[in-house]
Amino acid sequence: MTSSARPDELGAFLKARRADLSPRTVGLPEGGAHRRVPGLRREEVAALASISTDYYTRLEQGRMQASAPVLNTLARVLRLDDDQRTYLFQLAGRPSDKPARRSAQKAQPRLQRLLDDLATTPGIILGRCMDILAWNPLAAALVTDFSNIPEKHRNYIRLVFTDPRMRELYADWKNVAHTCVAQLRMEAARTPENPRLAALVGELSVQDADFRRWWADHHVAVRGVGTKTLRHPVVGELTLDWDTLASTADTDQQLVVWSAEPGSPSHDALRILASWAGATASASATTETGRERPPSDTPPA
Repeated sequence: MTSSARPDELGAFLKARRADLSPRTVGLPEGGAHRRVPGLRREEVAALASISTDYYTRLEQGRMQASAPVLNTLARVLRLDDDQRTYLFQLAGRPSDKPARRSAQKAQPRLQRLLDDLATTPGIILGRCMDILAWNPLAAALVTDFSNIPEKHRNYIRLVFTDPRMRELYADWKNVAHTCVAQLRMEAARTPENPRLAALVGELSVQDADFRRWWADHHVAVRGVGTKTLRHPVVGELTLDWDTLASTADTDQQLVVWSAEPGSPSHDALRILASWAGATASASATTETGRERPPSDTPPA
């Protein structure tokens, strides 16, 4: 450790700050077991920070030197303000150079125009960490109405693991979910200090045993092409090919589209779904003015 580091005080500070937080504060279930001490447990902080419990325990015991990326992550997990964060770095004997925040992503205009022109093809634009930046009406009808999801939670892999409807939608949910984890692991290799990614991994690791196990397996995959079978509540089973179109203007963005073989039952089902989605959107718009009632859930013939 550096000569200016104060490991014992660092450990005491970390312990005090986790005692200030409740599981509910960081989005964790309260659980029925009685807690011997107030606040978060060591293993909960470690999971949210994507580090081992042993590593974090040694930090609190003053037996481990924390790297700047780990300190940054702990500052976020423990909800430290700027002054507390500066103090954390001082106790660790490290300069407090707060990294510049990456600006929020917006869909690239060219990708957005292409997406808007896809009338009979579902499509979404994915950004860093699989954040959903944009979608067309048919994608909303096929997967879920993304506009009803808070923007901070509008993330594809998060939906796959936390929304029960996604488990019903994908006939082979485990394979879909495992592929998503492998794709996220590939992104982690490119941007290992991304706080958004660390937060997402920590959240899903705590909430889902499958994610936690697959993340530990270190399997990787590139988002490219594939085929998925979906069980849609309106039009039934569809087998769709998915393709990824990358943006040269922003390599962190891709347009993912689903399509079906022309003349196939899945192709016909997509067209029926597009008609149903259009009719539903039109009815919703006119209902707001009080002119007519919305149609039933039965799709048009």
